[in-house]
Amino acid sequence: MPCVSFSFVLHHTMPIIEISSLTDPGIDVYSSLTERQLQKRLDPENSIFIAESPRVINVALDAGYHPLSLLCERRHIEGDAAGIIRRCGSNLPVYTGTRELLAELTGYALTRGVLCAMRRPQPPSAEEVCRNSRRIVVIDGVTDTTNIGAIFRSAAALGIDGVLLTPTSCDPLNRRSVRVSMGSVFLVPWTWLDRPIDSLNELGLRTVAMALTDDSIPIDDPILAAEPRLAMVMGTEGDGLSQETIASTDYVARIPMSHNVDSLNVAAAAAVAFWQLRPK
Repeated sequence: MPCVSFSFVLHHTMPIIEISSLTDPGIDVYSSLTERQLQKRLDPENSIFIAESPRVINVALDAGYHPLSLLCERRHIEGDAAGIIRRCGSNLPVYTGTRELLAELTGYALTRGVLCAMRRPQPPSAEEVCRNSRRIVVIDGVTDTTNIGAIFRSAAALGIDGVLLTPTSCDPLNRRSVRVSMGSVFLVPWTWLDRPIDSLNELGLRTVAMALTDDSIPIDDPILAAEPRLAMVMGTEGDGLSQETIASTDYVARIPMSHNVDSLNVAAAAAVAFWQLRPK
């Protein structure tokens, strides 16, 4: 049974569609599709991601991302969502319902009442991301969405020019990653790295693996800061980088620790590395 109870038009421009359940095909992107179903890697033209909260949605719009629909509480149509609705033009559907109904969506109460389905753009090539970049981060096998979002937020704040992710890493446009990053995933160029890490040398980058090894150098070693173009390779939360990956990099660096602490969370380590190794 269709669940659209009625529709009307806001200011005679924006179609507003009121829903009475979460089974309406128009809102399946918000209520029933998994992250994997939204991200159609084999059909990129129809891939979608979800942005949450007015601030994050506006960052995405500023960066040129294309909105497909909005979902918000009734009270936000003239409130938190009003500016977004004005920006998005006359043909964008806005789905709305009661707070109780929309609260059935996982995490909805944390979004200040506004969700936006957006078209996932075709990712650039690694050559495009690395071109003219002085500092790149390579995220290798990091699968925690919170860490991915936090790394992107630090990358944007601390001047990283681009992000490369191995295919075993989490999707930066995962709903939680986008939220944790506060929209920073839209500010830093990124793409998937489908080649060996040492191939970055061919793009004019030297590489440094962040790892604890017997021959690692301190991250504040002047030789690293002196590199004009450097790619920092960050590993998984638990096991770190593989020995094969470490052996393929030009340098191996560690963050000096106190009190016998052996390592930092990958997001915290990335922030330290970004600051210490920023271009001088």
